[in-house]
Amino acid sequence: MKRTLDYLRLVKFSHSIFALPFALQGAWLAAGGMPAFDVLLWIVVCAVAARTAAMAFNRLVDREIDARNPRTSARELPAGVLPVRGATGLVLASSAAFCLAAFQLNPLAGWLSFPVLALVLGYSLVKRFSFLAHAALGLALALAPLGAWVAVRGNIDGSLSAILALALAVCCWVGGFDLIYACQDAEFDRAEGLHSVPARFGVRNALRISSVLHVVTVTALALVGWSAGLGWIYGIALVGAAGLLIWEHRLVRPDDLSRVNMAFFTINGWVGVALFLGLALDMQLLGG
Repeated sequence: MKRTLDYLRLVKFSHSIFALPFALQGAWLAAGGMPAFDVLLWIVVCAVAARTAAMAFNRLVDREIDARNPRTSARELPAGVLPVRGATGLVLASSAAFCLAAFQLNPLAGWLSFPVLALVLGYSLVKRFSFLAHAALGLALALAPLGAWVAVRGNIDGSLSAILALALAVCCWVGGFDLIYACQDAEFDRAEGLHSVPARFGVRNALRISSVLHVVTVTALALVGWSAGLGWIYGIALVGAAGLLIWEHRLVRPDDLSRVNMAFFTINGWVGVALFLGLALDMQLLGG
């Protein structure tokens, strides 16, 4: 039991909530409401498996870097709590589960799972050569609603304005909060020759860029509501999400990053849940 908990901690399994609500929103938009139960089940399996594979791969390839960083040296791999072969096995098993689940949905989703997997795994390597790693992570998670659309429809037909706006919102939202999180390691990244926006442009500028990205996020989410014909229930959820993002930015300052974890984990988890509930309830009760 303890070993299982160690593996769940390794991949921060509880943080699957970041991508999953947006995958579900994509599924609801594609189906015009709640999708068929079996489709919904396989979408959840895909979302969780892809994130698990990506997170385990990140911990695996970064284990030596993590060991040198005082903030991350106690993680399961650098601390020797879990073996490298175990993390490798988890990456392989989760990757296989993702691809197999995608093929259970439809052939297009199945074949697209391979390039999608390459992107979500490849994100972990970007910081070694580019400060655009935050954008790569945003793009990886933006594939969640797009993938859910393909999972439900089996094609890319129909009006794509709402789902593309949602993907843009996810990309900017993730990129924005990842910038906040990366501020903790700005000095370490510079010393190690790693690339990030905080390391290259400074913490203050990184937080400013994050704010701009989250303004774009809220704008794109408003476009989702307009394109999909959603009503006041989604509007309330959108206002709530915007308020949470404002709170997130009030929690961190260039000279005080002590509350980054609250801003990164707690608040962003609620953003995704609030938006999914707002969209689903709006479509159910108002016929959006």
